[in-house]
Amino acid sequence: MIDLEEFFEQEPKTEYKKAAKVNDFKDLIIFEDQDYIVINKPPYLSSLDERTQDKHQSILRLAKAYHADAQLCHRLDKETSGVLAIAKNPAAYRHLSMQFENRHVTKRYHAVVNGVYDFDSISVYLPIAPLKDGTAVKIDRAKGKPAETVFFTIKAYRHHTLVECIPITGRMHQIRIHLQCLKAPIVCDPTYGGDDIYLSQLKSKKFNLKKGTEELPLMKRVALHAHSLSFRLMNDEYVKIEAPYPKDFEVLVKQLDKFSN
Repeated sequence: MIDLEEFFEQEPKTEYKKAAKVNDFKDLIIFEDQDYIVINKPPYLSSLDERTQDKHQSILRLAKAYHADAQLCHRLDKETSGVLAIAKNPAAYRHLSMQFENRHVTKRYHAVVNGVYDFDSISVYLPIAPLKDGTAVKIDRAKGKPAETVFFTIKAYRHHTLVECIPITGRMHQIRIHLQCLKAPIVCDPTYGGDDIYLSQLKSKKFNLKKGTEELPLMKRVALHAHSLSFRLMNDEYVKIEAPYPKDFEVLVKQLDKFSN
């Protein structure tokens, strides 16, 4: 069976903005059949509550309230939004777990990074080890676990790039640190060198703020979204399920499109 440690790494003990309360789990569902539920996870909402000691909502808790036998087949970091698969029964869980183990599942993330890059199937293969306090990771060629990510440029702007990231393995913060290694840290990711992004940076004309006000960044979290998940259902049908951008990520990309071409 799959090494669950790879997909259920302990979530860092970091303070985050609270997620908006989910009133109806059904609103998150983007695909459902008799075996699987696939949702578009909102940012700031924990995948697991028993690991994070989160006193608020978690995806697992919401999923079990919707379907008692629900099990998460993988997880997303608390700040990360996007597609997340949940099994409705043990057989479905084993079926997708084996696909993860054999690397037959394709996960595609979108990220906005600092800097302009032309990534054309650039592969980063660098081992990752957690820091002692569990809040972040480092590249450790001696003791780290193998980790590989492939990157493609979706669109380059004047000072930023929208990147597609395909993790081959599933280590904690893998995409974030591998992009840092490419000198392309994710926007609003200070842990790995990513700077905030402001509208004043994008506008070519003079940008005026009202007197006594401070400009806020366009993004208040790591600009990373799990955009799609491809795998085989229990009937062997191959599906690719896409999760639309949440509002904050959509606004960021629209502002880049408007002012940075």
